[in-house]
Amino acid sequence: MRSKRTRTVLGLVAAGAMLTLSACGGGDSDSADAGKEASASDSPSASADASQGAEPDLEGIPDVVAEVNGEEVTKEEFVPVYESQLQQAAMQSQMSGQAPDEEALKKQTVDNLVDTELLTQEAESRGIEVSDEDVDAELTDLAKQNQMGSAEELLEAVAKNGLTEEQARAQVETQVLVEQLVADEDGDAEPTDKELRALYAQAKQQQAQSGQKGQKIPPFAQVRSQLAEQAKAEQVGKVAQALVDDLRKDADITINL
Repeated sequence: MRSKRTRTVLGLVAAGAMLTLSACGGGDSDSADAGKEASASDSPSASADASQGAEPDLEGIPDVVAEVNGEEVTKEEFVPVYESQLQQAAMQSQMSGQAPDEEALKKQTVDNLVDTELLTQEAESRGIEVSDEDVDAELTDLAKQNQMGSAEELLEAVAKNGLTEEQARAQVETQVLVEQLVADEDGDAEPTDKELRALYAQAKQQQAQSGQKGQKIPPFAQVRSQLAEQAKAEQVGKVAQALVDDLRKDADITINL
């Protein structure tokens, strides 16, 4: 039996996108599916203020929330992920005026944890491993993308939202693991300029439709690297979702929540 490690919700997008969501400000979109560039739209202080009123209802959460092919997903693993989801939902509710649906969030959290476990099991069955050096390199890359001086500065930023260094590293480990699994499944092709310009045009169209005239999107050349990260994250999401759909067909899954 493999050693227990903290699993993190993917949302079937690179987990690093979630990390940057709570790390820094200045993005162009709030959608998690938009990848790392869009995930950088919310500041730590805004997240912290919104989360103050979001008290999770943990009554009735079983010690084992799910079992996936004999592997347990525990309450200890579920709670921090659910609390993070609730904080984000509370922040969004400040804009929409609609209170978070906690039962729906619980279901979404456990489903995503099951999906993450399925992908982790598949990666391990293919002999894919992630080293501490891989995690360090990805943290450094994330820090650079968010105009931070070091991985330590990034970890300090996400800590303001209650994400411990261990949880952050586990989240990034999952990201790298799934990215390597996707590369093994689908290759590791770089997005073309044509694809990136299509994403850029889409972002400009969304901005125009939203009426946010005060926020000017930088020139394409200036955001090309961010668009490339977004495109990669979206591709990871698509391939990972297809893998999950296939893996669920033959998996032995029990949800206790």
